[in-house]
Amino acid sequence: MSEKQGDEITTRQERREQKQEKKKEKMPQHGRSLGRVYKEAISKRIVQLRDEKDKRKHLDEKKTE
Repeated sequence: MSEKQGDEITTRQERREQKQEKKKEKMPQHGRSLGRVYKEAISKRIVQLRDEKDKRKHLDEKKTE
């Protein structure tokens, strides 16, 4: 059961292996993107906490005036 593709003759098993390799290449890679997501989450949280702190500081200043 071989098929001719262009000038090459490939078996079903060879085509299957090529398909599996392509599928594996398309799989998402962990590590870099996961680290980036983690860093973004932390930086968003830091910004949020700083904003809350500044708001409280301004409210305390208004109360003392």
